[in-house]
Amino acid sequence: MESTVHIDKNFNGINFIEQETTQREFEKCVFTNCDFSNAVFASSKFIDCVFNGCNLSMVKLKNCQLNDVAFKDCKILGVNFSDCIDFLFTVKFENCILNYSIFSKKKMHKTAFINSSLTHVDFTSCDLTKSIFTNTDLLNTVFNSTNLKEVDFSSAFNININPETNQIKKAKFSVNGALGLLNKYDIVVE
Repeated sequence: MESTVHIDKNFNGINFIEQETTQREFEKCVFTNCDFSNAVFASSKFIDCVFNGCNLSMVKLKNCQLNDVAFKDCKILGVNFSDCIDFLFTVKFENCILNYSIFSKKKMHKTAFINSSLTHVDFTSCDLTKSIFTNTDLLNTVFNSTNLKEVDFSSAFNININPETNQIKKAKFSVNGALGLLNKYDIVVE
């Protein structure tokens, strides 16, 4: 990856473990089966990119722009997306493991989390308006001061949301999922 600008390129099987990349731009690029674990991307841009089957665990995204980036079948453990630039931050996750990741204070309208694991994820002070969590595990995920208006949780599971500290107007829940709104009260529902 010598050049600083990459457009319409396919990157297959790249091993980029613990390497550092600064001020690179990737537009309409596809990354397949690449290992970016513990890598550092600083002040880089990813625009209309797709990551397929990649390992991005513990990757650092300092001042990076993620604009219309899709992650499919990826392992993304412990990534702090809060370090990304807010402007045009748009992502989608399908069949991904995002455990222990952080999205604090991100504006993420209409973000799709599909068939993914989001255990121990932090969404504190996020705006997730109209997002969807389809068949997604939310075990020990933190929603605090989070805007969850019109979010679709109807097929999500292991939900634990305090309706007193989050905005949940018109959010959709299954009957079982709605029980996760009562956890704070330490009551037994049979």
